[in-house]
Parts: sequence; structure tokens; C-alpha cells
Amino acid sequence: MNDHRQAPVAPADTALPHDAPDRCGSPGAGTAPGVPGAASDAAPDEEAGDVRRFWGRLGLPGLVDVHTHFMPERVLHKVWDYFDAQGPLTARLEWPIAYRKDEAERTALLREFGVRAFTAMLYPHKPGMAPWLNAWAADFARRTPDCLHTATLYPEPGVETYVREAVEAGARVFKAHVQVGAYDPADELLHRAWGVLAEAGVPAVIHCGSGPAPGTYTGPGPIERVMARHPRLRLIIAHLGMPEYEEFLRLAERYGEVRLDTTMAFTDFTEGFMPFPRRALPRLAELGDRILLGSDFPNLPYPYVHQLHALERLDLGTDWLRAVCHDNAALLFEL
Repeated sequence: MNDHRQAPVAPADTALPHDAPDRCGSPGAGTAPGVPGAASDAAPDEEAGDVRRFWGRLGLPGLVDVHTHFMPERVLHKVWDYFDAQGPLTARLEWPIAYRKDEAERTALLREFGVRAFTAMLYPHKPGMAPWLNAWAADFARRTPDCLHTATLYPEPGVETYVREAVEAGARVFKAHVQVGAYDPADELLHRAWGVLAEAGVPAVIHCGSGPAPGTYTGPGPIERVMARHPRLRLIIAHLGMPEYEEFLRLAERYGEVRLDTTMAFTDFTEGFMPFPRRALPRLAELGDRILLGSDFPNLPYPYVHQLHALERLDLGTDWLRAVCHDNAALLFEL
């Protein structure tokens, strides 16, 4: 079923804007105490064994991770270069990339971890880039059957057309990044595109919280406007909406199709500067059927298993943990 046709050629300028890396999490005070800064702290076999023991204890067939990044290598290396340069959106802090490996090695490692399905979170930062990224992601999905076919969008003329084309081509999840794209998700140009996704039941993971740094259009307000017009839209709020955790929980309580992913939340790294309020844990438990595992792999400053342990130590129960780490996403994506 794999199609090895040549991937589309990149536009002349595929770099992210100089002040907009793909970190999708918030900068911390360097590597958090007690959290190893790189996957090399453990041998790959040992690390994979730790991950497999985690989901094995839960009686799961594996994990489903809705927030992993695969993108054209040129673009991904620009992202890593930004981290290495300690750019302003990382607060100029050291950010060791735990899984700085080539595409084949990264894919193989997720499989060794027992991740049954993952995503290729990618997104444009300017007009004209999304169709090329979508073509690349479609090719990657053909080559990588355990990757959920991912696509993206940007507020520009023609967005409804290429979103519809991506859905018709089999896209199963979209990615939007309000900070990197520097756009209003409630922009009228996106109205019909969101409508296409709502009608098709295709989820969209959206980075819209105000971490690592607030943008003009970050926060729950613009998302509230989107959901008011498209209440059936399956939006997955990345990073639990950090740091506006409670505001985005409230949005999920109001709209039954809003979900949240766990990416980087509750880890030692993030808790040091954007802690999740413990008073909101009962609400998180109550929404347990709409919380999905996300990791931000490969751009992590700690081992993959740390995200899993961070969820476990919330002590919200085995049923909650099973649902978050596998069952909710398996149901959503009909795995």
C-alpha cells in the first residue's frame, strides 16, 4: 500500500520565521531538576522497555500519540537550529533535543515504544506554504501506514479548496498553530475551511494557548468564536491550552467536541514555570473521555517515558490513564 513517488519539491523559502520555532510547549528554566536532558541517558532498548512496561501494566495494546512532529527534513532542521540558537521564543534557554535522529530512526523508535498510531504535526507560517506541506504529509502517510494522515491550513484565499482536497485524499487530522502562523483562528478566511472539517468529522489539533509567549490571537477568546460558529468541529487543544488550562477546560465543558492533548503538561520541565492548578484536577478527571496523549516527540528536552510517568502520578485512576493513553484516540480515529 506504500506509494514511493517522489515527494513534492519544497518552495524556495521553507524556513520558519526567525522568531517562530516549532516547540509547541513552553520554555522552562533549562532542563528541569531530576529530568534527564536527552534520550541518550538510557540505551534505546532500555528506554523502549520502560515505555512498553508502562502501557503493559495498564493492559493496553500500545499507545496512541496525537502530537508528534514529522515534517520535511529541511523544515525540521530549521526548527532544531532555532533551539540550538536559544532564540527569543525559548527565552534563550538551553533546549536539548532528546530525539535528534533522522526520519527513519525516529519512526522506528516510536514503533519500538509501542506507539500504535502517531501524527505528523506540521504547519505553515506564511501564505502558499500549506498546500506543499499537505502534499509532503500525504506522501509521508503513504510511506508510513501507522502515521495518521495529517494536513494543515492557513488563512488565505483557496484554503477551503485545499482543505477539502486533503480530506478527500484521506487526511485524518489537521494541525493549526496560532502562534507560529500569527493569525486569528476565527479569521473569516478560515470559516468555510473549519466548516469542511466539522462536516467531515476530521479533528484538528490547534496550538492556541499563550505559552511559551502570548501572541495577538492566543488564548481562549478566538477559539470560543470558532466554536460558536462550528459547534460540531472536533478541536483538540494542544498542551491542555497552557497556561490558560482552566479557561480551555471550561471551553471543553461547554462544547462536547472540544478535546485537549497532554503534550508537555505535568512534566517536571513544565511544572517549574507553568504549573497545572491542582484545584482543576477534578475537572480534568471528569473530562477523562476527551483528554488525549500528546508528547511533542521528537522535540523533547526529556525522555519520552517522562510524559507517561507525569500522567500516572496525577493519580486519577487506571481507567482514566488507559483512556488518555490509548482508548480515547483509538475511538476518535477508529483504530
